Amino acid sequence: MVELLILLLIGLAAGILAGLLGIGGGIIFTPVLFFLFEEAGVENPVLWTVASGLFCTFIAASGSIVRQYVQDNMFWGEGLKLGMMGVLGVYLGKLVITSPYYSRTEFVIFFSVMLLYVAYMMFGRGKDEENEYDREYEPLKIRQSFITGGCGGFVAALAGVGGGGIMVPIMNLFYHQPFKKAVSVSHLAMILMVTSGWLQLAFEPGAVSGITEFSVGYVDFGAAFPLAIGGLIGGFGGAFLNQKIKRKYLQWGFAILAVAMAGRLLWSIL
Repeated sequence: MVELLILLLIGLAAGILAGLLGIGGGIIFTPVLFFLFEEAGVENPVLWTVASGLFCTFIAASGSIVRQYVQDNMFWGEGLKLGMMGVLGVYLGKLVITSPYYSRTEFVIFFSVMLLYVAYMMFGRGKDEENEYDREYEPLKIRQSFITGGCGGFVAALAGVGGGGIMVPIMNLFYHQPFKKAVSVSHLAMILMVTSGWLQLAFEPGAVSGITEFSVGYVDFGAAFPLAIGGLIGGFGGAFLNQKIKRKYLQWGFAILAVAMAGRLLWSIL
């Protein structure tokens, strides 16, 4: 019961960050699941982590879509186009993680580097005082969607995250899309990407047993569901707080958290 409550609270924190910053919550879900599966001694903890993390992100991102729709901040065409490009990236990433060349060490290093990259991008955004909401909402071009979605999907499969931590900075910093729009497009794209990812791993042969009996393939629904529900509830809270807190403080705080998590993960392989 205590473990369930802890997972719900962690999911709540992840959901709040997701609603505030346009990430899928996987940057928090994934390290928690990784340590959980490792502690339980399951076989192939990386695959269990990625698959279950993608399911958590699917639930959290679904709630985000509802919020974006209510706030009349939907960009259906661009979000779906980005998501379809991301599905290809997810498939390529899945080929990598199911190969014999992607193990615990590679996973930890890759995920830690990704955390440090996101921290750098978020810190850079926090210094930007420009009023991004005054920018025009220029549509993403096909090439931009292919690059953004492909990178997001590939990272999603390798790290068990939604890819928002990669897609939002790319759209916002490189393609000059307003942050508010980038968040909306990212969340919609995530739905397609992560659904593709966890379904593929749910039907991946070779899974033995997860932590709970509620497992299909490499997706442990019993372990992931408390995190996912907490993330869903927290996402609504994050959306409410979105306009209440200065964005630069949120981004700096998240950057510090990302560096701390990267350090903890790297310490585990030393």
